[in-house]
Amino acid sequence: MELRVKQEKTGLKGCLKWTVFHHNEEGLAKLKELRELLTEGKITAEERDEKRQAILENPQYSEVKERKLSFFDKLKRVPILMAGVNHNIVTDEGDALIADLMQETPERTKVDTTNGKIGVGTGFVTELKSTDALVTQTGSDEEMDATYPKTEGDWAAADDNVVQYRATFEAGDLNDTGIDEALLGNGTDTLAYAEITPTVDVTTADTLQVDWELTPLGA
Repeated sequence: MELRVKQEKTGLKGCLKWTVFHHNEEGLAKLKELRELLTEGKITAEERDEKRQAILENPQYSEVKERKLSFFDKLKRVPILMAGVNHNIVTDEGDALIADLMQETPERTKVDTTNGKIGVGTGFVTELKSTDALVTQTGSDEEMDATYPKTEGDWAAADDNVVQYRATFEAGDLNDTGIDEALLGNGTDTLAYAEITPTVDVTTADTLQVDWELTPLGA
């Protein structure tokens, strides 16, 4: 007798969110001070991230960067602000990476606070699940902010299956135009890949904050 089980749709869904903050001179000075305090061991990474976030969200020091729109951009209704949300692709390599973590003895490096990284680049072509999705990189991979990754909700509460990642490319980390892609991984393996559209331009006076969410869909 053959047992048949109806297979419901499962998998991982996810989204990428990005925001470019532009800083005035006072904001840049405060960010520099935080870096120095962290380097000197006077504050923890978690304290730095908390204070940095306050600077990003304070209009006295920072504002979300605006695009310079052409006439045709206006006709296309391109967003004015350099901020947006887009879906992502969890690659085949990402699927294997998750499966590896379920082994008795995992062989691959976990995408965690210590090893998790987000990279951005300017070479987006297409989103293919089978690709390793290496970006045409600008700058260097950015490590996870302190306390990330984490679940959006507590255990047994709403959104306890939503995993959140955040990396912050602080002012001075990037200086490039046309950034159109991002990846999430461990520095070797790519867990997820996404397009940044419309593209963003980042100078040394800007901070690019990237938030990623992955949600396992149960049967």
